[in-house]
Amino acid sequence: MNRRKFVQSAALLAAAAAAPTALAQVPGERPVRSDGVHVLNPRGRVPVGLIIDDSTALVNLNRYAMPQFDAAFAGASSHYHKPWRDWPVEIPDSFVRKFGEWSTDHGVKGKYSMVPFPACVGRLDRTLPGWTQKELRESIDLVRTAIMPNWDIHPEMVTHSRVIDLKTGHPYADHSLKFMENWEWTTGRSTDEIASYLAYALQILKNVDLPCEGVTTPGGFGNKALPQLSEATLQSVRDVFAAEIPHYFRHLYDTGERSVVPRVENVSGLGGQDPRCVVSIIGCTGDWTGGWDCSEPVGVDRFVSEDLQSGRMVEVITRGEPALMVAHWTGFYWNGQELGFKVFQEVVRRLHARFDNLLWMKLSEVARYWAAKELTAIRRSGDRIVFDAPFACPEFTVSFPAKANQAPRLEAAGQPIAATAVAKVALLKPGTWCRSEESLVVCFPLPRGESTLSLSV
Repeated sequence: MNRRKFVQSAALLAAAAAAPTALAQVPGERPVRSDGVHVLNPRGRVPVGLIIDDSTALVNLNRYAMPQFDAAFAGASSHYHKPWRDWPVEIPDSFVRKFGEWSTDHGVKGKYSMVPFPACVGRLDRTLPGWTQKELRESIDLVRTAIMPNWDIHPEMVTHSRVIDLKTGHPYADHSLKFMENWEWTTGRSTDEIASYLAYALQILKNVDLPCEGVTTPGGFGNKALPQLSEATLQSVRDVFAAEIPHYFRHLYDTGERSVVPRVENVSGLGGQDPRCVVSIIGCTGDWTGGWDCSEPVGVDRFVSEDLQSGRMVEVITRGEPALMVAHWTGFYWNGQELGFKVFQEVVRRLHARFDNLLWMKLSEVARYWAAKELTAIRRSGDRIVFDAPFACPEFTVSFPAKANQAPRLEAAGQPIAATAVAKVALLKPGTWCRSEESLVVCFPLPRGESTLSLSV
């Protein structure tokens, strides 16, 4: 049975596409599955990560963006009347190196923005006025070596301030909110218009050899054009980088019970050779590490209390959903005082003291897992389970009822996949399995296409 036979009918697909969703995006196709086989979190753990916004090479973005935001509001918002002239022009590479080394030592992963044309100061693929070409090149090289191994790179649109006219490469003459990336520009725009703008940002990063599988939206970018933003991300990231599973960060919910599980959207082609989807990554905390504008940090307790029993991260991790924190690079550096970074270091210490079931992941890794989790067709017939996956997934983890004397045997393309027994779920890694009450839990590298899990005595 091929993947096409698992896909729901066109009528069901049309109904799903037409049904309103909480965020107005279109889910697209979904496979049909047998009951009783459950896809768990990777390795039976809870994904965690950090989403860093407003980072770029050298430029202290908030210093340059603040007067542009003030102009957009015609001086009417006191929020943008801060003493930006006193702030440093640069976030030095020494801080990037310090953060990258600390993150590696503590296993921290996530997403790191590289704003391509930060606050209109200069393009990363051309020049940054105020810095030499050597300094710019070395700064980008540092991101490639110290950050990229554990962090996805995203453009955060083009400038994170004024909208660029793609025909001229210059900001529009209109300084109002209508031509600011953070506010109204996307309202009423078509998918193709937004995709062209995203592609422009992605191409700048491609020009300096910073590969991307996703994008980050600054401020309210796309907030009133959510279906178009989702499809535009899918188009642009595939077109510029040929990424298999594009993703984007637009939403965060920092309180309440609303789910922060990633949303797999615009799914098509599950029965063919070119399956497509885009994943919306959702953050679970507010900007509590110092703020993009160097506001005072809210503090560690908002994430994890001193007694390790409460806080937003404890809430989300306890319910088993991916817990992706949100912070701003400008707040981490905090004009050289590193207040946000210090807060985050204590958050990580408390998380590791409280939990032993965390799995730090890049956003692209989270996106891949959730695409495989939701889109792999699964059929069980007796003691045989068939998986038909549109996307490969290195730590695919499933549970299903099994007799006490049964063990799993995995096979893909006629070749066995190694599977070794371990004592408990906490010890799972790819190629292992364990018993959990009346079920078997198996973690294995899921290949694209068809693979089989058989139960033997």
